[in-house]
Amino acid sequence: MNYTIAQTLSPKHFKRRFGVQRSTFRQMVNTRHPLWRPVPKLGAKPKLGIEARVLVALEYWREYRTYFHIGSSWGVSEASVCRIVHWVEDALMRSGRFRLPGKKQLLQDFAKPQVVMLDVTETPIERPQHRQQWFHSGKKKRHTLKCQLVVEPATGRILCTFFGKGRRHDFKLFQASGVHFHPQTQSLQDKGYQGMQKLHLNSCLPKKKPRGGQPSCEDKAYNRTLARDRVVIEQVNRCLKIFRILAECYRNRCRRFGLRCNLIAALYNYEQSQAQ
Repeated sequence: MNYTIAQTLSPKHFKRRFGVQRSTFRQMVNTRHPLWRPVPKLGAKPKLGIEARVLVALEYWREYRTYFHIGSSWGVSEASVCRIVHWVEDALMRSGRFRLPGKKQLLQDFAKPQVVMLDVTETPIERPQHRQQWFHSGKKKRHTLKCQLVVEPATGRILCTFFGKGRRHDFKLFQASGVHFHPQTQSLQDKGYQGMQKLHLNSCLPKKKPRGGQPSCEDKAYNRTLARDRVVIEQVNRCLKIFRILAECYRNRCRRFGLRCNLIAALYNYEQSQAQ
């Protein structure tokens, strides 16, 4: 694979190969063009141009192959692939064009969302060498990292994220995130947020089955309606996990997990805005 071959791909196949539309790829390249120097004053010339570097990073997120296998496809060493991926990630974050709105927007009167959805998705990790009990998820029965998403269903965009270790409960993760909703904003969440109504009165949670009994027909209908409304955030989770770096076992250090989740979420928001 090289940039010349990638240009021959149809829009559908380009999206399937790299996970983003070609217009999003061009926007990512344009963020670094003013600072790109293809021929350095001293030292060897870079083997890959700026377009190929962005494609290498996208391919790493999309397929999550090892640095060695991706380097073999592009004709560079695995150390070069590691440096390229980190360079692209840091450059996109510094550019400011791919950022999430942030939790402050949830409290603004003029731009507050009418309805928000809250959910946590988990990414499995390799068994850590130290403090394994901090990462062990009782729900997944393995070691994971958690990512909390706040989604606006009207536009389908991700407003903010927060991250934690697999052992922390979903509601405890929400309390640690410091996210607060406007009193007029309605929030929809699942059973993992029992006690949410004490913090935010305008919250909708599924009805629990009474102890020793069965839920009523009204409760079942309410739960089905709530689940039907919350399907939007499940679809958002699916779109994020098209990038296998978030779906498969995360092999890297945990310190860059949040940065990569934010970048992929920002790319998803950008494509949602272009589609509307």
